Amino acid sequence: MLVRTWHGCVPLQYAEGFARHLEMTGVEHAQRTAGNLGAAVRRETQGEWEHFFLATYWQDIAAVKAFAGENYHVAVTYPDDEQFALLSDPYVFQHEVQAISPL
Repeated sequence: MLVRTWHGCVPLQYAEGFARHLEMTGVEHAQRTAGNLGAAVRRETQGEWEHFFLATYWQDIAAVKAFAGENYHVAVTYPDDEQFALLSDPYVFQHEVQAISPL
């Protein structure tokens, strides 16, 4: 199994709106993709920024590519992300794991 991790942050005033947006875009998109085994979001406030950490779990690399495309190391972004002043890490990481544990 693979875990794919992404990080992004938004100014605090956009945190709640972005949390809903992330759920309706990245989380639901992942969960609708064949081979997805789950998704979890962790939030952390740091100063004037809310950080979002998304972990998605995948059966294999083929499932990751079905979600993210052949250039699967690049973060998947969505058209409305910019309305939340999102700062997105441009790259994501895939790691082989044995089990899913809470964030």
